[in-house]
This record gives sequence, C-alpha cells and structure tokens, in this order.
Amino acid sequence: MQSKATTVKQYLDELLEDRKEPITKLRQQILDNLPKGVEETMSYGMLGYVIPHSVYPQGYHCNTKLPLPFMNLASQKNFIAVYSMVIYSKQEVMDWFTVEYAKRCKYKLDMGKSRMRFKKMDDIPFDLIGELTAKVSAEEWINIYETTVKN
Repeated sequence: MQSKATTVKQYLDELLEDRKEPITKLRQQILDNLPKGVEETMSYGMLGYVIPHSVYPQGYHCNTKLPLPFMNLASQKNFIAVYSMVIYSKQEVMDWFTVEYAKRCKYKLDMGKSRMRFKKMDDIPFDLIGELTAKVSAEEWINIYETTVKN
C-alpha cells in the first residue's frame, strides 16, 4: 500500500484515524533523534529519512538520482513499518536492537531484513526507535554503506 503523497504533510493528512497517533509519535521520535546530515522527505511512497545529495553527492547506487536512504516509516494495510538500512547493514546494531526489543515489548519481534512490522499499536517501542535512529551518524552510515552495501 504505497502512498501517492508528494509531501510529508499530505502523507500525514491521508493517514487512517487509528494510525495518526502512532505514526506521529514514531515520526517525532525519529525527528528528535535524527543524526545531523539526514533529512525528512517522501521516499518510495513513505516518510523517508535520507542523506541528501548535498551531503553525499553519489546518491543511492540503485538509482543515483535518489538520495542515500537511511530510514523509512510507513503505514501499511495491516501494520506500521519502520525500515532501517543501518540495522540491515550493521550486525552489532541488529544484535543490540533485538535484545532491547525483547526487554521492552511483550510480543515477538516481527522483522524482515530491514523492516520491523508493528501490528499492535499499543506495543510499539517508540523510545527504542528513537534510540535506533541515533545509533549511527550520517558519516558512519555513509562509511558502512560504501564498505558493505554498495559493493
């Protein structure tokens, strides 16, 4: 369920009523913890947090016209999704996140390679997503990307 919204405001305005509060809280956690050099935008029909071309001119290797992805947030049909390129690319961050998630949440972590799915709105670890957002700087993410992902 990809949004056709072209602005963050439009995306937020289109949210279903039961998703507005959790998306707004997640977005605020991300914004409050966003590393310097990462910006909010629309990306792939979701709220995107990217390293813009002004910081990383090479852009995303899959499509160099796009900025380097860092994180995404989306309201899907049956869940809210948080995508973290860092968690996918840096095992220490993945290990940290899974341990912390188990401490803070009563339900099993539902996760793919980079996507965390939250089906129960009352069991979203908002503060943990904020901590994940701040876990690496833009410079560190660029280094990880260039040495492990891009190659």
